[in-house]
Amino acid sequence: MQDMNNTPFTPGDDVHPRRAPERSAPPHRQPARRAPQPARKRHSAPARKRDIVICYTLRTLMVLFTTILLLFASACILLNSIFNGPSIAARNVLTMSLIHSSGTYWIPNIFMSDELVNEIRDGDKDLLPPDDSVTDIQIDTSGSLNGNSDEWKEHPDGIRIDTIYGDTFTGHVMIVRDPSKVYLATSAPSFSPTIPGERITNMMDKTGAVAGINAGAFFDNGTSDISVGATPKGLVISDGKVVWEDTSQYNSQGFVGFNEDNVLVVTNSISTQKAKELKIRDGCCFGPILVSNGAINEQAYGNESGFNPRTAIGQRADGAIVMVCIDGRQVGNLGGGYSDMIDIMVEYGAVNACNLDGGSSSVMMYRDTQGIYGAPGQVQMINNYSLLQGEPRRMPTFFLVRP
Repeated sequence: MQDMNNTPFTPGDDVHPRRAPERSAPPHRQPARRAPQPARKRHSAPARKRDIVICYTLRTLMVLFTTILLLFASACILLNSIFNGPSIAARNVLTMSLIHSSGTYWIPNIFMSDELVNEIRDGDKDLLPPDDSVTDIQIDTSGSLNGNSDEWKEHPDGIRIDTIYGDTFTGHVMIVRDPSKVYLATSAPSFSPTIPGERITNMMDKTGAVAGINAGAFFDNGTSDISVGATPKGLVISDGKVVWEDTSQYNSQGFVGFNEDNVLVVTNSISTQKAKELKIRDGCCFGPILVSNGAINEQAYGNESGFNPRTAIGQRADGAIVMVCIDGRQVGNLGGGYSDMIDIMVEYGAVNACNLDGGSSSVMMYRDTQGIYGAPGQVQMINNYSLLQGEPRRMPTFFLVRP
């Protein structure tokens, strides 16, 4: 047996074949670890719904706010173009329309100087007839009672109401057959800033009147203070007694009232002494005079008095009383001017007539004795409220009609 240890090694003999060196596998690459994220809070279905509602609400409010802002800016641009534009007539009409309202009287002063606004406003003071005459035309106060009764055949209570239409207004005309039944009612026996005025509906309930309209001027600073509508301006006479005597210049703005013979007296200015001389039984201050002694007030007719709700009172030659109320400040009813009131008075035969307080004060009421407008005996409002007005405002004086 050969000793393997003594066997000489011959190169080339490969007792143990060589193996290629094994390459170690590349180390496995682990994905980079991200920082742990906080667990998301899951909202409940009601919470998600609430968030959606809030989101849409905020968007809607933003759109609404933007729309209002754009409308406001557009209105300012439009107003500025009228107030400072080339048309003086348009400027004056808009100014008079705004300053006759206690809620908008301040707007013209934003776009024009105080001096110019006062100049336009003072144009009303020059609308009275050139002389200081009172009623000279002959009035037959019993004419409507003794004359042709065909007019009153369908109106046994002696009150007839017509509705008329103008380009910018709807009007209401009330004719009272007997002038002796028309009188000036006051909200209180004596006036005070601490005693609120009355609404015409309450006055009619208290007195049992069958009809009525608003009457003279009163304190109004455009607020909701108790004093607004509490005290009148100018001279006020009721049932032959002087119940308010204002020594301010308002006594020179016009006066309308009835004397002891039931004749409607219209005059440029009034004093307590003059009222006694004229034997005034009921009357108050306002203006301008519309018709005097059968002649229209030319200055008032040609004046750009603006479009507003208006009230007026007049008398026909046969003694019947003509009350007019024009709707305004509404969609489709802007209102009327002095020329519209004059045209209506002339059309209905008034020989003397005077403008009364207007705007949101304008109101005409009728106790429907015949059930023409509703339930018999119920007090009905004949005209329509101004925009955003819910009920007749408080006032100190009214022209009412006895049963």
